[in-house]
Amino acid sequence: MNTIRSFIFLISFYALMSFFCIIYIPLLIGPRKLFRYASYFWLNSVLLSAKYIGGIKYEIKGRENIPDGPVIIAAKHQSAWETIAMHALHFDSAYVLKKELLSIPLFGRYLTKMNCIAVDREAGASALKEMVAQSKQILGDGRQIIIFPQGTRTAPGEDLPYHPGIAGIYTQNDVPVVPVALNSGQFWGRNAFKKTPGTITVEYQKPIPAGLKRRDFMAQLKESIDTANDRIEAEVVKQRGF
Repeated sequence: MNTIRSFIFLISFYALMSFFCIIYIPLLIGPRKLFRYASYFWLNSVLLSAKYIGGIKYEIKGRENIPDGPVIIAAKHQSAWETIAMHALHFDSAYVLKKELLSIPLFGRYLTKMNCIAVDREAGASALKEMVAQSKQILGDGRQIIIFPQGTRTAPGEDLPYHPGIAGIYTQNDVPVVPVALNSGQFWGRNAFKKTPGTITVEYQKPIPAGLKRRDFMAQLKESIDTANDRIEAEVVKQRGF
């Protein structure tokens, strides 16, 4: 049954993407905020499809830990789910993403329209400098930044290093960072066709205040996310009985 639901959901996922990619073309010449409202409808359509077709719901915990105003949201990255959900949960936010995504026909134009922070991973130190410059502009406009500090999708239980990009943004901007744990990979695995019905947990941790030294910040960020992630993943394993 899950296989059938997963297949139908996959069809709906790409059908929604194709539909909105086409009808939103005229919005490319309009203001960014208008497109942001339109994309909010697109993203929530996918989340509703995941819920009613794929059986994947989500719950939010710790929302009170998100300060008002500009802030950096540093989240675990386990699947494609949070690339959709985090943008829907944080209106008018800007993702830190790899520059190659901007080359995707049409979809890349939409990412550019959203004024995301595109990082050229091959550019080394200059990429970090550009990322910091863009982050200052976005935070200065009162927007939020969403970053996946491990830089790539990690399977539940996998321990990959936290990249220095998050530290560069943090140390050069006088704003707090909110660590976010989530267990999407237990339901919507990376590169996995079959989806597992259930409820994804998104848990916002207490914000890390601005002004810490780089090493102390990185240690606190990793501890906050990994400890919470281990706990919520263990809860799902316990519920499943293995």
